[in-house]
Amino acid sequence: MDDEIQPRLEQAKEGKRTVYFADSAHFVHGAFIARVWCIVRMFIPTPSGRNRYNVLGVVDAITHNFISICNTTYINHLSVIELLEKIREYHKDSDIPISIFLDNAKYQRCKAVTERAATLNIELMFLPSYSPNLNLIERLWKWLKKDCLNCEYYSTFTEFKTAIDNSLNKIITGQAQKELDSLLTLNFQLFK
Repeated sequence: MDDEIQPRLEQAKEGKRTVYFADSAHFVHGAFIARVWCIVRMFIPTPSGRNRYNVLGVVDAITHNFISICNTTYINHLSVIELLEKIREYHKDSDIPISIFLDNAKYQRCKAVTERAATLNIELMFLPSYSPNLNLIERLWKWLKKDCLNCEYYSTFTEFKTAIDNSLNKIITGQAQKELDSLLTLNFQLFK
């Protein structure tokens, strides 16, 4: 896999290609406990966990630009196609090739997605199964959880969703750029 990622990243560093890493995160409206240690029994309020906020996104490996699709239903092949179209629209004035590294979710590998990507002139590259260490966006999800969910209680789903949207907005507007630059380095842990 390294022989597929590294050449594209080198081209991206030279401005000859745009490389994105894609994944979805499914945030369940519930308790996100970062750490618990106590001598006395403690009751922590938490919602039922029946509501989910789904974010399908891509992060640019070089600029850390973030593009996403959010919903409260499901992430499926139609969501991926919508994201691909949003990416192509973002790069409509550019003729630089676009590569996207994705995991092996069935809804990302299906015929409808691969055909639409081909018509949009977007190269899809699939990472090996069970290799979050190779997907840069996994670090972004970790940052997002730390920024707005760890040790926080949101009594309503609307508050929960707003907190996630505010953190996503920090990424999009560049308020989190310094933190993300140190977190989203191109050092990948490879296992033989």
